[in-house]
Parts: sequence; structure tokens; C-alpha cells
Amino acid sequence: MDQQTIIDFINAYGYLGVAGLIAIETIFPPIPSELVLTFTGYLTTTSQLSIWGAIVAATLGAYIGAVVLYWLGRLLNAEQIERWLAGRWGKILHLKASDVAKAEAYFRRKGGWAVFLGRFVPVVRSLISLPAGMVKYPFAKFSWLTLSGTLIWNTVLILVGHYAGQAWPTILTIVEDWLIVIVVVVMISGLIWLGYKYKKQRP
Repeated sequence: MDQQTIIDFINAYGYLGVAGLIAIETIFPPIPSELVLTFTGYLTTTSQLSIWGAIVAATLGAYIGAVVLYWLGRLLNAEQIERWLAGRWGKILHLKASDVAKAEAYFRRKGGWAVFLGRFVPVVRSLISLPAGMVKYPFAKFSWLTLSGTLIWNTVLILVGHYAGQAWPTILTIVEDWLIVIVVVVMISGLIWLGYKYKKQRP
């Protein structure tokens, strides 16, 4: 799916288009969420889409996609998935069996937190749900960590697109190079702001 098709799809279907594309991106990594989210952020300045509506739609879409992969992981083992990707499905999805192994190793290294942290790592972001399902990680915890991670990811990129305005394509190239740094800065800034508000409200 090329950039113009993605843009036209969001223009045509609004929130539903955002949720659908992000759900597909979560399952099929070749669709770039950075493009979908930054353009959606830009649309909040030129259409009836609101920032919070876009964030909710994107987070819901990401969660739906993650749940699909989680239950696929519950149904299949690593060997079956790797064999599946070694065939034509791997070529269609632009995924390799080694990508699954990479996500599984990341999950075993980080434990449950990999579900949260993996949302900020390319490719792992989509596939981290598979090993979580394979090891039967508790679904409630998986859901909480997935929603938390995708909410931050989506919020940052939609806000970047919103404030970049018509310069969003240029900003997108910068975001792709510095995304992890941007996310960390935003998270730290948010924690500082919350700490300041809490301290201010205390008697």
C-alpha cells in the first residue's frame, strides 16, 4: 500500500479508516504507522477529526490488531509460525521467520514489559504479541500493557503531525530517524508535568 493510497483512505473513511489502517499495520508491519499517524495528526487541523478522537481510533485499531496476533500465538507454536512465514505468506507480508525469532527473544529478555516496550521498536512492535500468546501471558496484563504502549506511541505521532501542519511530510522523515528519542522526551516531560500538577495540588 503506497503513501497516496493510505492518505486517500484516511481522507475517505476518517476515524474508521485510521482504526482500520492501524489494525492492519499491527498485523502486517510493512504499512508504516508513522505515516498513518502523522498524516492523521495533520488532518486534525484541516478536517472534523479531533486529536482525541484520532488517538482513540488509532489505539483501538492497534489493540484489535495486537489481540489477533496474541490469539494466533495461543493457537500456533513458534515452529508452525516460522514455517508459515517461510512460504509465500512471508513474501506477501514482507516478514521472515527470523523476525518472529527476534520478537520471541525480545519477549523472553524483557518479560511482560516487552509487550509495552516493544510498541516503540520497528517490526517487534507488531510481532511482540505472538510470543506473548505462545507463552500464554495473562490476557488482562497483555491488554493493559498493549493499550498503554500504543496510547503513548499514537499520541506522540498524532501530536507531531498536528503541530507540524502542512510540513508533516518533512517532519515525518525526521521522526523516522529520531522517533525513540522523541517518545522518551515526551514521556519524561509528561511525568514531570504530572509530578508538578500533583505537587501543586497538595496542601
